[in-house]
Amino acid sequence: MLSDRYLSDDVRALHLSRDLYEVMKAKPILSPHGHIDPKLILENKPFANPVELLITPDHYITRMLYSQGISYESLGIVKKDGSATKPDPKGVWQIFADNWHLFRGTPSRIWIQEILYTLFEIDEVITPARADALYEIIDGKLKTPSFLPQALFNRFNIEVLATTDATSDDLSVHKKIADLALTGRVIPTFRPDDISDPLRADFQGALTQLAKVTDIEISSFASLLQALGKQRAHFKAMGSTATDHGVFSAQTLAVSDAQKEQLFKAVVGGATDEATVGAYRAMMLLEHARMSADDGLVMQLHPGSLRNYDKKFFTEYGTDIGFDIPVSMTFARELQPLLNEVGHSKNFRMVLYTLDESTYSRELAPIAGAYPSVRLGAPWWFLDSINGMQRWRDAVTETTGYYNTVGFIDDTRGFCSVPVRHDVARRFDAGYLAREVGRHRISKYEALELASDLSYNLSKDFFNL
Repeated sequence: MLSDRYLSDDVRALHLSRDLYEVMKAKPILSPHGHIDPKLILENKPFANPVELLITPDHYITRMLYSQGISYESLGIVKKDGSATKPDPKGVWQIFADNWHLFRGTPSRIWIQEILYTLFEIDEVITPARADALYEIIDGKLKTPSFLPQALFNRFNIEVLATTDATSDDLSVHKKIADLALTGRVIPTFRPDDISDPLRADFQGALTQLAKVTDIEISSFASLLQALGKQRAHFKAMGSTATDHGVFSAQTLAVSDAQKEQLFKAVVGGATDEATVGAYRAMMLLEHARMSADDGLVMQLHPGSLRNYDKKFFTEYGTDIGFDIPVSMTFARELQPLLNEVGHSKNFRMVLYTLDESTYSRELAPIAGAYPSVRLGAPWWFLDSINGMQRWRDAVTETTGYYNTVGFIDDTRGFCSVPVRHDVARRFDAGYLAREVGRHRISKYEALELASDLSYNLSKDFFNL
């Protein structure tokens, strides 16, 4: 592959782009918003085959194939009840190779190509004719000790990898990981979505489990907050520096203690009407912010996804299967109660992500450009792409600058895509900064300083890593 890939399409900026990229490439990876299963690191089992490594866990891949009429059954995707067809992995890989042309122009193509090139030394375009040969190359390397997860973790130069952990997780896996001979840290992230949304199927069970692990009877809203505080302290003791909130709306709501108890009693009692559920969600989001202002865990907020959009697929396959759809949304009015209460707190920090690009310059950049507690998260999910990064930088930088943002967020469940996503983002930013030097908006010295900040320092500082 070309060594200058994704750096710059302006030959006048290419030399400086290379210099900036070399600065960024030398930095270790900080991944404060990851979704890798920590058991993968602890158990250190070989990856079964190229399909289970690159295809079935990646909903960007499977949703594209399905959009062209290729069934999940033919890809061996496991259903919610645990059942699945058992296609030959080589057959699934052949389907993938036969349809590789579907990914032209997509970030999925870039990520797969980067993984093949940087990990497996495969420098060729996937073709149907070469499918079997490429499968054998990848499969052969996966059987070697150097491709075990712990070896790859060290090879990837990861300094900190944050995972996503449920409210009531006892973090026993993290306790064991802490004793491993890794070159970096694996830390938990507190994600209390299950006790924050009464419409989740696991809502009642999550309250019961939280009561069990904290040994606190949750019979009131006050006792729920007590249990949450205890569990957050447990996460902090295990190295956690952040929380994560995957909410539909950014709406927050300040209510009296009596109203909190009334809302809690209503949802525990089974109320599912829109007004009650919406008020409870908004109230909980503000309560999570209050707790962050108290204990210092960085609050990550990423609203705007209509999750589990397709009823049939959710029923058969469950969550995270590729049918989550972005929706339009706003932040300014919704976050006003939260920011009026804790936005100026010296101990409160919040990172905002969005799937609605129309909010970048209109709301997000002005908010982050004013509040010392708020930073903008990198382009997220469908916007994690070359074009998406370009639009994001262009939309927010003039209002919020570079230093009211945080570093790149990989937000992936695919372990091998962690380093390549960071590398692509670094290559893009190197080209972007070089272009700004060429436009006389920053000096070369400033660009070199920004190269370190964007690739490493901003995340390390704001996420307390």
